[in-house]
Amino acid sequence: MDVLVCVKRVPITGGRITLTPDEQDIDTRYLGFTVSPHEECAVEEAVRLVEAHGGSTTALTLGPEAAEEQLRDGLALGADRAVLLETDGAEWDAGATAAAIAQVVRDQSDAGVAYDLLLFGNESADAGGYQVGVRVAHALDLHCVTGVKQLEIRDGAAVARREGPGGFEIYELALPAVITVKEGINLPRYPSIPGRLRAKKAPVERLRSERPAPGLEKVRLRLPQGRDKQAEMLGDGAAGAERAVEVFRQIGVMPP
Repeated sequence: MDVLVCVKRVPITGGRITLTPDEQDIDTRYLGFTVSPHEECAVEEAVRLVEAHGGSTTALTLGPEAAEEQLRDGLALGADRAVLLETDGAEWDAGATAAAIAQVVRDQSDAGVAYDLLLFGNESADAGGYQVGVRVAHALDLHCVTGVKQLEIRDGAAVARREGPGGFEIYELALPAVITVKEGINLPRYPSIPGRLRAKKAPVERLRSERPAPGLEKVRLRLPQGRDKQAEMLGDGAAGAERAVEVFRQIGVMPP
């Protein structure tokens, strides 16, 4: 079983985001980068499936040269091969990203590398567009299920389970197929020291793709407005106990 898992280089979750003065990009001078949490789970799931059924795992990302670091994180987790679809670092929209990934899959199929399963995170931690996996599936005319929290391979088919209104939905898909997974499908392993050493020395295949004209035009970025916080002194020492009890009752954590 050969699995392609697609990841994205994103600012570390929880980091303070600031914009460049022209409001066209995120100022990355003081940011660290990582793999989106959903996609980290996708890498772990791909490695587990290959451990159980044999085959190989390929990690792919579209991004600048620095995104090689995130591919090596995937190699340290157990991926067998890494492919960097290198760009100039500009942000690509979902349509352009999906088209580039789909073309890589076609080219590698022509070269004799056929993937049984394409795994994506349900959404990236920065853009949160929920689109790339679905668009790749459409471009390649493959079955697709999104938001998956449990995945098995049975008799050459993928059995995917996701939460739905009032319960769980279970889908059985003929392979090859596209699956987008959510955080919580597994607990990603911590890379071992030997794994990190192997990843550091492993080759990363580099491809180039020309960015097509975007279907949408970006006008500017805008940070969401933060919520104001305030504090109120209820009293000093034991003198504030009565007021504290009153507040607890007001907010419903104590019975009246």
